[in-house]
Amino acid sequence: MRGKRPTIRSMQTPIKTHFMRGGTSRGPLFIESDLPADRATRDRVLLAILGSPDRRQIDGLGGAHPLTSKAGIVRKSAVPGVDIDFLFAQLQPDRDSVDTTANCGNMLAAVVPFALETGLAPAQGDTTTLRVLTLNTGTQCDITVQTPGGRVSYEGDARIDGVPGTSAPVKINFLDTAGSVCAGLLPTGKVMDVIDGVEVTCIDNGMPLVILRAAAMDRTGYEGVAELNADTALKARIEALRIACGHAMGLGDVTAKNYPKMTLIAPPRDGGGVCTRSFIPHVCHDAIGVLAAVTVATACVLKGSVADGVAVASEGGGRVSVEHPTGEFSVELEVDPQQPQNVTRAALLRTARLIMRGEVMVPTSIWNKGETA
Repeated sequence: MRGKRPTIRSMQTPIKTHFMRGGTSRGPLFIESDLPADRATRDRVLLAILGSPDRRQIDGLGGAHPLTSKAGIVRKSAVPGVDIDFLFAQLQPDRDSVDTTANCGNMLAAVVPFALETGLAPAQGDTTTLRVLTLNTGTQCDITVQTPGGRVSYEGDARIDGVPGTSAPVKINFLDTAGSVCAGLLPTGKVMDVIDGVEVTCIDNGMPLVILRAAAMDRTGYEGVAELNADTALKARIEALRIACGHAMGLGDVTAKNYPKMTLIAPPRDGGGVCTRSFIPHVCHDAIGVLAAVTVATACVLKGSVADGVAVASEGGGRVSVEHPTGEFSVELEVDPQQPQNVTRAALLRTARLIMRGEVMVPTSIWNKGETA
């Protein structure tokens, strides 16, 4: 029975979970059948598990930051050619919202290890590649992990900025990310727009982004995360621009939405292709999201975008190194030479780790909250 309701005597009900790091994010992952089928109840359960709304998330598994206020729901896929379906849930420490609209490329890195750990799919040999459908956006990708001896390996020499130490590589090859949430790669129909007097590129190659030059906000683009998070004047300007761009992108009123994200760019200064400061959307990211990096890299190879003249990247694709506050993120792009605005492939490297597995306890009152006497 899906999401078995607890008895009053039990006071709390256990739900099986694997608590995992995926890329530079972390959160609990669940098999779909272990959660309530009713969405409203499921969302209340997820909020209780993470401990939201509370800035410290002291009563749950959340880490008091958007990057550690995430969850994943996984099932075997019924789609031909697809192995696993994945639904990503973004929560916020201080809100009672559960957003399943956009994708998360970091948590995506934990999906195949989770599927193998829980028996949703078998290992294929020394490496295992599964095709994953992200239900949030309808996009598919092939994910390859190391499985020597038929077991998931988490130890290796792969390193990603924003995560200490090294781990086994998780290779993600996105098959079709353009227009993941918006109507297309360039939802306004232009590679560059002027909105509220600011030149922006509104783009969605896996994540809806508004990209603008840091200089347009009278900033260098090299400021630290703490400095940017304390810059209330800048955040107010960015939020006003985000709301205006949301309408231009066909997303409606985005005031309460987690997208589009806002990314300031500047010329690279550490040998990369472009320097970024990404707001997600109200807090500056310590690094940059996976699909945000893919989308920024895409803008860097589009002639006439706001990145033109700022980024060091060749037209036609190739490797784009996206600098961020804690390092860099490399994206491999292939562009259709006949249609330069058609990115045919985006590939990247992440890592993942199983941190804990067991049962998370949910108070009985959470299940009964939606009922009337």
